[in-house]
Amino acid sequence: MQYPLGSEVKKDFPILSTILPNGKRLVYLDNAATTQKPIQVINAVADFYKFTNANVARSAHYLGEKTTIAYNDARKEVAKFINADYDEIIFTSGTTESINTVAYGWGDENLSEGDEIVVMTSEHHSDFVPWQQLALRKKAHFKVVPLREDGTIDIDTIKQYVSPKTKIVACAGMTNSFGVINPIEEIGHIAHKLGAVFVVDGAQSVPSMPTDVKQIDADFLSFSGHKMLAPMGIGVLYVKRSIIESLKPFLTGGGMIDEVKNDSTTFACAPDRYEAGTPNVEGAIGLATAIKYLKKIGMGRILEHERDLLAYAYEKLSSVDRVILYGPKDIEKRGGILSFNIKGIHPHDVASILDANGVAIRSGHHCAQPILRSLNVEFMATARASFYVYNEKSDIDVLVDAIEDAKRRFL
Repeated sequence: MQYPLGSEVKKDFPILSTILPNGKRLVYLDNAATTQKPIQVINAVADFYKFTNANVARSAHYLGEKTTIAYNDARKEVAKFINADYDEIIFTSGTTESINTVAYGWGDENLSEGDEIVVMTSEHHSDFVPWQQLALRKKAHFKVVPLREDGTIDIDTIKQYVSPKTKIVACAGMTNSFGVINPIEEIGHIAHKLGAVFVVDGAQSVPSMPTDVKQIDADFLSFSGHKMLAPMGIGVLYVKRSIIESLKPFLTGGGMIDEVKNDSTTFACAPDRYEAGTPNVEGAIGLATAIKYLKKIGMGRILEHERDLLAYAYEKLSSVDRVILYGPKDIEKRGGILSFNIKGIHPHDVASILDANGVAIRSGHHCAQPILRSLNVEFMATARASFYVYNEKSDIDVLVDAIEDAKRRFL
């Protein structure tokens, strides 16, 4: 039986019943930044501390064995979710650590002076700055692919930027700036044809749509639990089996070794060799619980729900005077992210007025300065409403009324 969406699923999220100090009902539309947590995930984390808490893969006592089993089961759940193998899944603190693990652990080992790294203008800083810094360390060429005015990718342009000298091509499955769903299978094919590895930032796409790493043919793919109903501080790095042995451990220490001598150390097999120190066991358990919750809803239904809300918001706002909407008009090219501005009003002021109306959104550059700069966006910032499984059309109605209130106050 599938879980419902919108109003019916809200009952699972305690925070969404919040009445704010000003008496307004909380309308949470900041899901691209982080999602709220259902009671099932909250209870799973609390139960770990109540009944299981021990260190993983270290102690032979009952609690230690119970913790290790739960941690291994969480990895299995993650692997099934993206159609990967168990030993291709590395737990990290989130997408940022995952991408840096690739930049230091694979990039520093495999790039030479004169090689190329290709990224898109729309990448989140977490999928931009690590590659930029890698290029500086290795004296490689850092190439940024320009986009169309609506934030979409032109495949022909990518073909002009990727060459036999390209060693890494990095691209988000869905952009956090405008919610554009990128043609990553095509991009990966271009990268592989010329001998480059393909790195996918799945921070926005994995929570909102079906993800099959074998179909994508990604060499690396990363995502964060907190953007998909799971706790903060837990993330995933998928590494294709054929390339994982060429990934050098980014962090070293306890838990990732085979044998340590005075003059040498040998490392454990993957994935253990990439998880030094005490792991975030409760985060992994929370992530596995969140994945089970999302699977009951159905990942295809989540994307359909987000697009339904996005289309409704577009219908309401496209004719509103002074409101500028960013991204492609074709809803089928997008997930549930609506970036907008009110001409002449700073997005931070817009967010403040919306907050006074109970509506939580994000304002600023969204860790995506290059695309905002390339499009000459006013104030180098936008307001961003983002939707998820518990949002409904009535939330959009409150958003639209709050936008009208902002206009009345400032214009």
